[in-house]
Order: sequence, then C-alpha cells, then structure tokens
Amino acid sequence: MPDETITVEPVSAALWPELQEVFGERGDPSGCWCQWFKLSGAAFRETTTEARAERLHESLDHDPPPGVVAWIDGEPVGWAAVEPYSSYPGLARSPITKRVGDDPADPWAVTCFVVRLEYRKRGVARALLQGAIDYALSRGATIVEGYPVDPGVRPSLSNAERYHGTVSLFDSAGFRLVRRPSTIRAIMRYEAEH
Repeated sequence: MPDETITVEPVSAALWPELQEVFGERGDPSGCWCQWFKLSGAAFRETTTEARAERLHESLDHDPPPGVVAWIDGEPVGWAAVEPYSSYPGLARSPITKRVGDDPADPWAVTCFVVRLEYRKRGVARALLQGAIDYALSRGATIVEGYPVDPGVRPSLSNAERYHGTVSLFDSAGFRLVRRPSTIRAIMRYEAEH
C-alpha cells in the first residue's frame, strides 16, 4: 500500500455515480449527504435522505462545485466538502463556527470528510485536505478554514465524530490554530502566500 497513488479532483456532475459510491448506503454520510451545514436544523430534520442526496446532486452543477473527490487506482475512495463560508448558512448559526472579531468574512471552508471504510488509514483524508486547499486556491481563495476535532483531548471520539477532520490533520497541512471555541473543537486557518 505505501506505493499507492491517491489523486484528487474537483467534483462535477459527471462524477455523481462515483460520489454515490463514496457516500454509500449505510452510516452517517449516506444520511447527511453533506447537507448539515446547508440547511437549518428544522429543515434538515424535515428533509428526507433522498431529498438531501438530490440537493447534493443538483449542487454539482453549481459554480463553484461543492468539493473534491479522491481516487486510488481508478476507484473513488473519498470526498471533502469545500466551498466559500457563505455557502454554508449553518456555519454562521453555530456558536462554534460563527464569525467573531476580525475573522475574515468569507474564507473557503472545509466542512466534511468522507472516506470509504475499506480505504481508511491510507492517507486519503490527508490527500483530500491538500486537494481541497489546491482547489480553493485555484478558485481565488486566499484563506481556507477548517473546524476539526481534537482526539488528543478526547481520544474516545468515534469515527462519525471525526467527519470535520482532526487538529493533527489540519496542522500537518499547514493550518494554524486560530482559537478553540470548545474543548474538543478548533478553528484552524490556512493563508495563501502572497
């Protein structure tokens, strides 16, 4: 496995079947379809799983597309959601991720990672994060944020609770810690070199 090549590319409408494969039919991704930060809590609860999937499907035609897909040997293995902060109304409502002080108004935000179970612990999340950074910068971003959890503070965090990514993952990609709005959550920021 060390010689595996992981490639990452922006999602497109043509990749919908591959994205469906990544999200699968069981577990949290197959129920959320990266709509948690896109909808209010009430709207999320009132929206069926099929409707959430359709919302993601429809967003693949938007400009910019809402994320990146990772591949190993032609097999779709992971997804990271990354768009401007303003694309995620839920971020502004959350006490964890709302703008404070001199925060940039509309950085790009990496909100979610999905890695197929059989491809975990192979560097897919790291490749997805770098792909998300590269994608955001190619679209004109100068700042990329993440909102990871810190298993160093609470090692019992489940895989489902790690969908934001981890502090160590973001740290390894050059993000700096901005603040800790809770014991286990961090706001981390990557700033492009000018």
